[in-house]
Amino acid sequence: MGKPLMIQEEDDLRINQLKDRIKAKSKVDVVRKALTLLEDDLLKLDRIQRWEKAAKIVGSSGLENLKEFQTKSRFKNLP
Repeated sequence: MGKPLMIQEEDDLRINQLKDRIKAKSKVDVVRKALTLLEDDLLKLDRIQRWEKAAKIVGSSGLENLKEFQTKSRFKNLP
């Protein structure tokens, strides 16, 4: 069985407006969509933080490797 949830009058109005705009069948569909979007945003933030951490670990060694691949001398030994 569902759990009761107290919604403020202003929030109820916003949910109804969103329900009409996205053509949702119910208010619960609006809340579910909002939760999905919030979860997606949080997953994106987590992913960005992992990338930043990895970039700090790689740091200057990654730049050194990149510079090695940007030289013209790497093409001298090609057939």
